[in-house]
Amino acid sequence: MTSTVGIALPIRVVSPLHGVGGLERYADDLIRYLLKSGVRVHLITQYPTSGCTTEVRDWLSRDGLTAHFVSYWTFPFAGRRGTTVLDRSTAYPLFGWRAGQTASRLVRQGHVSLVHGNGASALGYARARSRDRIGTVPFIFNPQGLEEFGATARAPSRLKQLGYWPLQRSVIACAKAADRVIATDRILRQPILDHLDVDERVIRVLPNGVDLARIDTLQCDARYAIRERRGVGPSSVILSVGRLEENKGFHVLAAALARVLLARPNLEWRWVVVGDGPFGPQLRRLVQKLGLSNHVSFVGSANDGELHAWYKTATVFVHPTLYEGSSLVTLEAMAHRCAVIATRAGGLPDKVLPGVTGWLVEPGDVSGLANAVTRAFGDASRLPDMGRAGRQLVEREFSWDVIADRWLDLYEDVLAYG
Repeated sequence: MTSTVGIALPIRVVSPLHGVGGLERYADDLIRYLLKSGVRVHLITQYPTSGCTTEVRDWLSRDGLTAHFVSYWTFPFAGRRGTTVLDRSTAYPLFGWRAGQTASRLVRQGHVSLVHGNGASALGYARARSRDRIGTVPFIFNPQGLEEFGATARAPSRLKQLGYWPLQRSVIACAKAADRVIATDRILRQPILDHLDVDERVIRVLPNGVDLARIDTLQCDARYAIRERRGVGPSSVILSVGRLEENKGFHVLAAALARVLLARPNLEWRWVVVGDGPFGPQLRRLVQKLGLSNHVSFVGSANDGELHAWYKTATVFVHPTLYEGSSLVTLEAMAHRCAVIATRAGGLPDKVLPGVTGWLVEPGDVSGLANAVTRAFGDASRLPDMGRAGRQLVEREFSWDVIADRWLDLYEDVLAYG
């Protein structure tokens, strides 16, 4: 694919313009690899929320990248943008309408050959295609995790289902207008068929992934330097990474570790939690109530060097999430050859293979998590083999070196055959 090809990429957030998260990192990696392959990218997103820093200016100034900013108007009482039901069903579809109209304008002006929409961010373009496909270009749609349909989570309450209705209709409209619909994990093929009313022939499985070259060259603290600086001794490290929100299931893991402590009081371990968020104070109170204070370290937010140093020093990585999309943090841990204990949520079963790369338990299962941790410590000789198997799986299926080529192949296929 050559530089004569331009891609319109409507997406709500991207790192470093809007902080760091799973969707933000996916967008950053996709753009970097497309630019490296000679594709011109027209990014359509909201104005930077992290300020016009030197990092943001440098990121935006790269050859082949043109940014088009669209206002994201958060409604009164909607809370932090993109995180509440009210915001996601009001401000987000409105943003998608306007961002999609920007994509339509770029198409009419002849700047782009293909539109690659993400979530509801391409709604305006999808509506234009639904009315009349003449004057449009091929459209690839990635609905991401489908949390609003309960596809990667426990079924939402009746009230939440009603609240999500506008967003659901927006996502369905995008899917029905698309030439290809992306499932980020194999397990999401069926939810796409169930919820988005598309022909299974248009579905393609293309996972989110990690940049192994970047991870391998990242300058991290020495393995034990991070422990010493953070006051973590020579104990085995149980590592968890993520935003401290109730849906991440950290409270479930805390209850499980209390059982491990009671059943195996002589085991030496420290649970290291990397991340911040609104559930933090409640989680800290629970840890104290369960008598785990001497076994838990909350290290807060970490820069890339610190985060990857923790991956390197971890004995086992535990992701107790109640619902999930693709879980980039799990892939990062596997890239560092960590055995993984995770829940059977979202795309995690594509990555955590029981007995091969780790253990899977049901979301919210305290006993299952406790038993998995106990088994991991009881058969520690297996952990290195599981870690190596995890790294090999990432190299084979979840590295951006592999995924980027698959995106380019898909673009060429759609451009050639529609």
